[in-house]
Amino acid sequence: MKREIITTSDGSVTIYLPEMKETYHSKFGAIQEAYHVFILNGLALTKDQPISILEIGFGTGLNTFITYLESQKRNQLIHYTGVEAYPVAKDEVVQLNYVKELNAENETIIFNQIHDAKWEQEFYINEKFTLLKQQKRFEDIEDIECYDLIYFDAFGYHAQPELWSVEIFAKMFKALKSGGVLVTYACRSVIKKAMQEAGFTTEKLPGPPGKREMLRAFKE
Repeated sequence: MKREIITTSDGSVTIYLPEMKETYHSKFGAIQEAYHVFILNGLALTKDQPISILEIGFGTGLNTFITYLESQKRNQLIHYTGVEAYPVAKDEVVQLNYVKELNAENETIIFNQIHDAKWEQEFYINEKFTLLKQQKRFEDIEDIECYDLIYFDAFGYHAQPELWSVEIFAKMFKALKSGGVLVTYACRSVIKKAMQEAGFTTEKLPGPPGKREMLRAFKE
């Protein structure tokens, strides 16, 4: 499948799949979207206590890298698991400008380590951040009460509606600890209904630039 690197409205790049008419991040700003959805409305709820995060769609590593940067600011202990069925190629990684756009040149080695870390092996980045990358389909996740927070960053409903089903959200519900939270950029009624049928309590929140609303879901 053809893949293109394109620049989003905030200057950060993303990957575009012409055949699917889908991008890895919002065209209105990849970095802005990541911070708004996953940090402001997800990680910020954890109040800096040690947590485990599951990312559905490791992709370009942007959410992982931003979460790492936040862990250093907050002095927060994070165990991060990223699931991805089709990893980004090395020649694409070198075109990602996130280090520069985040003014994080002193953390360039960390961004590279995130991508170079072997799949299926826990990688100790530093005393505050541990990464585990798993190459598998979301349908194959069978974790039980392992995570405090889920970043649900799958391709959009129009491109892959099967990833936004009751069955997938039931797996997410099982994977979360009691009191856990799932956040996503999406806010279709059909998605909210699927979350609720899987057991979640949901709420709509203001979305990132270019999107009116997003969803946050709780396992009570």
